[in-house]
Amino acid sequence: MEDGEKRGVVPLEEALAAASAAGLDLVEVAPNETPVCKVLDYGKMRFENQKKKAANRKNQRTQALKEIKMRPNIDTHDYEVKTKAMNKFFDRGDKVKVTIRFRGREMAHMDRGMDLLARVKEDFAEMAKVEFEPKTEGRMMTMVLAPR
Repeated sequence: MEDGEKRGVVPLEEALAAASAAGLDLVEVAPNETPVCKVLDYGKMRFENQKKKAANRKNQRTQALKEIKMRPNIDTHDYEVKTKAMNKFFDRGDKVKVTIRFRGREMAHMDRGMDLLARVKEDFAEMAKVEFEPKTEGRMMTMVLAPR
């Protein structure tokens, strides 16, 4: 019984007697019309299941949404600093929301914002895919990129 052999259909009293004779527990593993039981150490089984769940939680990674804010007339060095930060976010597996804020007369040049977002999309084409296309909401233009 302890070596994993199958017994077939056994009365409950006989199964309990075999488990107590082995010094182990009788554990129901499949509660169907004909329940399936095993003779094993229940404490050890619970401990192993707990360890499996902890390992699964450790390997699990939540995907955060990071935001990068820019202006439509951003300088080249500032753009490079922002793209370096975006590279870090993509390496960690995070999504990035690129936001362009327009102030004052910049509202008359919304095409500059679209050009900037197209440049970002082109620069990160092999590293990330566009999850939400650029859209304008008031004074803000946003686009969401997700790592590949």
